[in-house]
Amino acid sequence: MSQPYHHYEVVSQLVEKAAAAMHLDPQVKELLREPVRTLTVSVPVKMDNGTVKVFQGFRCQHNDVLGPFKGGIRFHPEADEDEVKALAALMTYKCSVVGLPFGGAKGGVLCDPSELSTAELERLSRGFIRAIAPIIGPDRDIPAPDINTNAKTMGWFVDEYAQIQGAYRPGIVTGKPLALGGSKGRTEATGRGVMYVVREAARAFGLDLEGATVAIQGFGNVGSYTAKNLHDLGCKIIAIADIFGGVYNPDGIDPYPLKEYEQETRSVKGFSDTNPISNEELLALECDILIPAALGNQITKENAANVRSKWVVEAANGPTTPEADVILSQKGIFVVPDILANAGGVTASYFEWVQNNYNYYWPEEEIDNRLEQVMTQAFWEVYGAYKEKDITLRIAAYIVALGRLEEAMRARGWVV
Repeated sequence: MSQPYHHYEVVSQLVEKAAAAMHLDPQVKELLREPVRTLTVSVPVKMDNGTVKVFQGFRCQHNDVLGPFKGGIRFHPEADEDEVKALAALMTYKCSVVGLPFGGAKGGVLCDPSELSTAELERLSRGFIRAIAPIIGPDRDIPAPDINTNAKTMGWFVDEYAQIQGAYRPGIVTGKPLALGGSKGRTEATGRGVMYVVREAARAFGLDLEGATVAIQGFGNVGSYTAKNLHDLGCKIIAIADIFGGVYNPDGIDPYPLKEYEQETRSVKGFSDTNPISNEELLALECDILIPAALGNQITKENAANVRSKWVVEAANGPTTPEADVILSQKGIFVVPDILANAGGVTASYFEWVQNNYNYYWPEEEIDNRLEQVMTQAFWEVYGAYKEKDITLRIAAYIVALGRLEEAMRARGWVV
């Protein structure tokens, strides 16, 4: 089996490669080696049948040299301490690469949400936020939604935290409903960020996006907004797959009616004027841009040799395993890494937190303008590092991130 990207050891290896390429001070590496803290909690929940079940939860805070910790909370049957540590570290580097004043954190609760009623999920959510309340806060650690958590979950978190504090603190989490201080444009932000990075990469590498062929794995929040935004730029979306199946049309698929169809039928499968396509076939399609926008570990050493796109743009977290990364590089396939490509989400979360802090809310147009500015600048900084050294864009992104972290550590006196 390929080594999954969501192992702490794998993230550490990427840091090692970037550190060697930039001659990073060993003291900085030492300070980033282990998280500041990882809290493991037991959350007792009264189930609907009257019994009590105890769930295990984690909150890992990796590094806060740049500012408060930031990162999502996932409810998942495979959540464990190693995965949460790896994702917290990725958040440190993701926030740093786009210049946000945040450190990295991640949380997880070991559960299968599909087996829980809404009332049980609410009691679990409130219990978990109570358990980690001593180490979080609007200026300490700001959680957000992740896999199997959403705006509704964040609403429960906000309310429970307000009851603990005896005061309403909307900035305790991001990704909230608009009525509770959520931000406009948050839902679309990751997909829009992917589009801005693709647009700038096309300028840098001379790819004409008018008619450029795109295949997208995943049609949830990130995949659907990525598809719509690239379609609006003139790209031709030739294939889209979700968990139930995929659709293919070499003449192009309009993602707008496809999204309406998917919302009615719960899948893209069977959309008119398309042929069915499997997940494996989509990953192996000949196209200009392949965008994995679903789960991690999709391009592995087993299937990387079959990838025939010119570019892979990682809209998902960790879709390419380290072994697959090497194969893609040898094939001359250009990979835009996740910590750059999908950073639009955490950028919009930062905007939400800023708005909460001074209790004044921006129109969607302003949020989009600011997002474009952040993503565009981040791309060109990473591209600059890429041009300067003989490295991949992934290592270039880590070099930019580590450079900012080192500068902050020196300024704070953590290293001499």
